[in-house]
Amino acid sequence: MTTTSKRATLLVDLDGTLTDPASGIVGSFRHALEALGRPAPPAAELSWIIGPPLRRSFAELLGGPERAEEALALYRARYGATGLFEASVYAGAAESLAAMRAGGARLFLCTSKPVVYARRILDRFALTRHFDAVHGAELDGRREDKGDLIAHILAEERLKPEDCAMWGDRKHDVIGAARHGIPTLGALWGYGGAAELTEAGAAVLCARPADVPAAFARLP
Repeated sequence: MTTTSKRATLLVDLDGTLTDPASGIVGSFRHALEALGRPAPPAAELSWIIGPPLRRSFAELLGGPERAEEALALYRARYGATGLFEASVYAGAAESLAAMRAGGARLFLCTSKPVVYARRILDRFALTRHFDAVHGAELDGRREDKGDLIAHILAEERLKPEDCAMWGDRKHDVIGAARHGIPTLGALWGYGGAAELTEAGAAVLCARPADVPAAFARLP
């Protein structure tokens, strides 16, 4: 399998791309709503919250931003204790990271999740070794917008957009990368789906993690 790309760097999303975090995220989200005395939708109806910044999701369900910070604090109390490890690595994801590293790619985690959680997750699932650096949002909300985060990574790591690609599963990954002229490899096993990724402008759709190294190598 060809893993050498014309582009030298891949920015990699976490939730829905490398790991399936549904149990921990949705469980903690429902816990926060119930702690506020609000009805929590069934877990099956909350897959849309995986990927976007949770402040926005709480504000949407609570009818405004007034109690979003309180809800987020309740969410984090559960998620930071147990929820972040209620996840699983998608089959083939670690192998694809290793293949791209072996092919000479530089890999940078690029997640809207707070970086303090992202580091713990990568460590728990033995994924840290695949990355040159780990970047995510701050707990106060800075850089939770994917476009802002990518701008930070480009500056911090002195990367050129034309040397980069993004790998993610939601429209926020595609739109954030497109702000910098960076193409996205869309992960169909995640939480966005083909229609969302295509409408957002993903360059390539990959059906499984094992397809990503070859797709990365084919990018112009």
